[in-house]
Amino acid sequence: MKADRLLSILLLLQTRGRVSHVELAELLEVSVRTVYRDVEALSAAGVPVWTERGRSGGVRLLPNYRTDVTGLTHDEARALFVLAAEGTHEALGLGEAIGSALRKVMAALPAPHRDDAERTSQRILVDPARWMHGTETVLDTDLAQLQHAVFADRRLTLIYRSGDARTPRSHTVDPYGLVSKAGIWYLVADREEEPRLFRADRIHAAEVTDEPVRRRPGQDLATVWTLLRERFENLPDGIRVRCRVRRAQLEIFQRLFSSHLTAPPQPVDDDWAHAELAFRELPDIRALLSLGASVEVYDPPEARAELTAVAAELAELYEGTRSG
Repeated sequence: MKADRLLSILLLLQTRGRVSHVELAELLEVSVRTVYRDVEALSAAGVPVWTERGRSGGVRLLPNYRTDVTGLTHDEARALFVLAAEGTHEALGLGEAIGSALRKVMAALPAPHRDDAERTSQRILVDPARWMHGTETVLDTDLAQLQHAVFADRRLTLIYRSGDARTPRSHTVDPYGLVSKAGIWYLVADREEEPRLFRADRIHAAEVTDEPVRRRPGQDLATVWTLLRERFENLPDGIRVRCRVRRAQLEIFQRLFSSHLTAPPQPVDDDWAHAELAFRELPDIRALLSLGASVEVYDPPEARAELTAVAAELAELYEGTRSG
């Protein structure tokens, strides 16, 4: 709609200062001629906007001119108030800021949108944490400190313990930013010009150096994160497991092992369903024991042997007499 496009032009000019007609046309997916007509419409409506000719010209707003958010559509207003569960903003030291910001937006909303926006915040909640992992992350380093380091555009010295290391090591990295994935925070950074992920709960200490950050040209947080995520997701599957699951426990089984399932489980009879999973390493399949006798692995043989050995250790532990 033209009204939405005019508001988009206005907001772009407020945030960027000067924008060329060609750039506006590309951003709004319209012709340059349409942009010229829209700018004329804004001017006729009393908006202090003008066009500068020449090579470095473009469309500008009068300095210090601002508009409110009364141009928000019904759905846009609701979208602003779909909040994540407590924890994400608080971890970054922005808990009070997000509340204050939303109150200001609420005050500026058109009256017809306010009730719906408030109901949206009360009826819809996004919780990024995985089931039964809500309190697993304990940070040695304040996440707000990492956030400060990222915005400082300086190199970072980390004391970091890798998942397979017994002791932490020191690394100097070039940070791109922070990512929250399934309730776990990661620092995305280059180490020796190679992209790396550092789990925040494994960072024992972080110190901002005086050296400017050395990010690779053409790379930003979004592009590096996409590369790292795809690299992880495309790792070859080490162990393919075939098993049966009691249908009474199928829902929780799918919640716990959704990232390992290669296809949706298929019912076999009234009591059991067939499932196939992929694990990186053989010890990873021990997680299936969390559902006890509700899951039976029948292929490959080494997977059954692994679970049998662990079950035998547990049986021996609990059959013995408890001392002390």
